[in-house]
Amino acid sequence: MSVAAQFKDLYGYEPAGVWAAPGRVNLIGEYTDFNEGFVMPLALPHTAVAAVARRTDGVLRLHSADIDAPVTELRVDELTPLSAYGQGGWAAYPAGVVWALRDAGHAVTGADLHLASTVPTGAGLSSSAALEVVTACALNELFGLELSGPELAVLAQRAENVFVGVPCGVMDQMASACATEGHALHLDCRDLSTRQVPFDLAARGLELLVVDTRVKHELGDGAYAERRAGCEEGARVLGVSHLRDVAYAELGDALATLERSGVDEKVVRYVRHVVSDDHRVEQVIGLLDTGRSADVRAIGPILNQGHASLRDDLRISCPELDLVIDTAVASGALGARMTGGGFGGSAVVLVESADADAVTKAVTAAFEEAGYTAPRVFPAVPSPGAHRVS
Repeated sequence: MSVAAQFKDLYGYEPAGVWAAPGRVNLIGEYTDFNEGFVMPLALPHTAVAAVARRTDGVLRLHSADIDAPVTELRVDELTPLSAYGQGGWAAYPAGVVWALRDAGHAVTGADLHLASTVPTGAGLSSSAALEVVTACALNELFGLELSGPELAVLAQRAENVFVGVPCGVMDQMASACATEGHALHLDCRDLSTRQVPFDLAARGLELLVVDTRVKHELGDGAYAERRAGCEEGARVLGVSHLRDVAYAELGDALATLERSGVDEKVVRYVRHVVSDDHRVEQVIGLLDTGRSADVRAIGPILNQGHASLRDDLRISCPELDLVIDTAVASGALGARMTGGGFGGSAVVLVESADADAVTKAVTAAFEEAGYTAPRVFPAVPSPGAHRVS
């Protein structure tokens, strides 16, 4: 049964429309977004879909086809950050968007929503951003707000930062709101300027695999916030507003300055990761821009370098992710790295199309031998951002 039909069964009338917003996978540039740096995500074919109708009585009703729970009914004028519906659970994300829109002065007077999602949760593929952006996209149209994709993304980020309490950067929401089919999104997180970079790996005999380790991560447990605070401390000591302002050519001098200042050694590691990962984004863009197949293949070693930095400097990997990377590369992959917030979730693996099955089987066998839950492996197909379905 479609989400529109489910909406009618649930609420007793037809929805005004159906909208979709995708999850994302990040090719390169991790923990750089809140440092006003560069990232390069692409939207996945996995989406959050919402059937929605506006209300004028101040009531917000939320229901998910994926959760065995009754309709959640709230009043929009009583939504409060970090309240019962701002501390976790799927309903916090759409409720937070309504709060953020109203807090920004937009007259959202209530809505009925029924949602369903195919974005794996806890896999580092931005299932929460997909819920936020599909809600924002629907309400933007239903209430005639005329907000742009980047504006919706910033409001969705504010919902997660302030209402839910997760200090994420804006990459996930921007990817979900602004990605285009067949492209990766080169995003400057300082001014939110974007560039759609053609990303047709199949034409070059390549595939980008996503390996979901099925290890659930929880960004609200303080680890993400601790690393963000460490990056902010590093910027303060270096006298810059954000680590984006530390040039890669000056990284050695910056690290020496930090060491002389007496900051905790972890701050030095965090700064080294962020500045070098910004540089890796620029390297990948340069290789893709040539259009030469050999240069696209040269992205592989950069992915490997990125994973080593995430593992050793940021220290957000885990045994399952490391096993994916080590096994994939040993089995012929061109390169691989973990992606997302870390402590579980997913990895991306660049392979020759002819090697995709062999690499997949090798990783699956390695997980079985290690006694881990079997991973989920699928190709990352660059897909469209948020849009109206019907």
